[in-house]
Amino acid sequence: MADYEFIKLQSDQGVATLTLNRPEKRNAISDPMRAELIHALESVAQDRAIRALVLTGAGKGFCAGGDISGMQRRMDAPAGEVAFNGWFRQQRVHHAVGLLFHMPKPTIAAVNGAAAGLGADTALSCDFIVASENATFTWSYIARGLIPDGGGMYFLPRRVGLARAKDLIYSGRKVAADEALALGIADRLVPAGDELRAAQAWAADLSQGSPTALALSKSILDQSSELTADQVFAMGSQAQGICYTSTEHRDSVAAFLARMAQAKGEKK
Repeated sequence: MADYEFIKLQSDQGVATLTLNRPEKRNAISDPMRAELIHALESVAQDRAIRALVLTGAGKGFCAGGDISGMQRRMDAPAGEVAFNGWFRQQRVHHAVGLLFHMPKPTIAAVNGAAAGLGADTALSCDFIVASENATFTWSYIARGLIPDGGGMYFLPRRVGLARAKDLIYSGRKVAADEALALGIADRLVPAGDELRAAQAWAADLSQGSPTALALSKSILDQSSELTADQVFAMGSQAQGICYTSTEHRDSVAAFLARMAQAKGEKK
C-alpha cells in the first residue's frame, strides 16, 4: 500500500479500508486529497487481492464536502478563468466519484458522522451505506448557490425517489440517521462506534463469491435503470459467456461433479 498524507488505505483479508484523514477539517476534500483518493481507488480497482472496499472518515465526521479553501481560490480567480477552472475541477470530482461507483467489487460507506454536500454524494456512490446513530446527511449545496455536483442528482433519486430527492436538494435540510434509514439513504443503522466493524464484516460476506461474477453483475445492475429488459438480457448473455470461461466457474463445477461422483460411488 502506498503512503498518503490525506487518506489512509489498509487491507485485511481481502477487504480494503480507505479512510478520509483530515479530521481537523472534518475530512473536507481538497484538491491534493482528491488526487490521493483517485490514486488509491485506481490501485484498489486493479488489485486482485482486494475483494471489497470500505470507505470511512477519521474523527467525528465522515466528510464535510469540498474544502472551503477551494471555494476561496475560485472566488479570487480572474473572471475569464472561473468557468474553465470550474469545468476542470468538475472533471476531477466526477473521475473520483466514478471510480468509486464503477469499482468492480463491493463498496460500503461506513458513515460515522456528518456527510455533507460532496461527502453525502460520495457515500451514495458506494453500493451500500452503514450509518452510525450519530450520522447525518445533508445535500447543502443550495446554501452556497450550487447544485449537487458529486453525483447526488443521479444517485439520490434512485435511492429515495424523485419527489423526496427534490425535497432534500431544494431544502438542503439535515437528515438524521433514523430518517436516513427510513428513506433508504442508509441501508443499515448501527450503534455509534460500530459502523466500521459492521461495514467491514458485511464487505467480507459480500466478497466471498466469484470476483468475475460480482464485477459483471455490478456493471449491469448499475445501468439497469436506464436500460430496457432486452438490453439487460443481452448484456447478461455476454457476461454469462465470460463467466463460463472463468477459473472460479470451472473450479466450482469440477468440485460439484467430483462430489456427485463420490456420492454415487458411496451408494454402490
